[in-house]
Amino acid sequence: MRITARTSLARVATRVGDALRRAGIDAVLTGGACASIHSAGDYQSLDIDFVLRSTGPIAPLDTAMASLGFVRRGRRYEHPASAFFIEFLPAPVAIGADTDIRPVTLAIGGSRVIALSPTDAARDRLAAFYHWQDRASLAAAVAIGRRHRLDLARIRRWSEAEGAADGFETFRLALDGARRARQPAPRRRPRKPV
Repeated sequence: MRITARTSLARVATRVGDALRRAGIDAVLTGGACASIHSAGDYQSLDIDFVLRSTGPIAPLDTAMASLGFVRRGRRYEHPASAFFIEFLPAPVAIGADTDIRPVTLAIGGSRVIALSPTDAARDRLAAFYHWQDRASLAAAVAIGRRHRLDLARIRRWSEAEGAADGFETFRLALDGARRARQPAPRRRPRKPV
């Protein structure tokens, strides 16, 4: 359970998830760390964001994080051996204006964390692309879509509700291109001699 300089982002996130669960703290992994896990590391992040779905005093959160070696410095929790830092955001779990989020449980290395689904992690990254023109976030959404089957109809409806129908088309075209690039070239049948 010890976190070292070699502990991956996914393992840090799931170990934090276990510690929070033991402390009775209800939180959902979101943001870049979630995108990093769902893209199998194609997208990189140093911050690990959780949205707290329950409210309460800060002391149990400090205790849960201290059990892993994290120390609170302002809004962040930092670990002396890890480059990753943890931040906790207030409820609700939302992607743009959508608060109807259904998290999933990710199990990695014997630990578990409640996190955004691949579709919601892609939407979370697309929100940054739509609102701030952040191309790295678009690339993250595409990286997630290369590894997972996404609910594109849901993403399209949400994008339209966010006023980003054009942004969705940019994403869809980039995703189609990335998926085609991954596919092996079709095998050619040898021609029969005439």
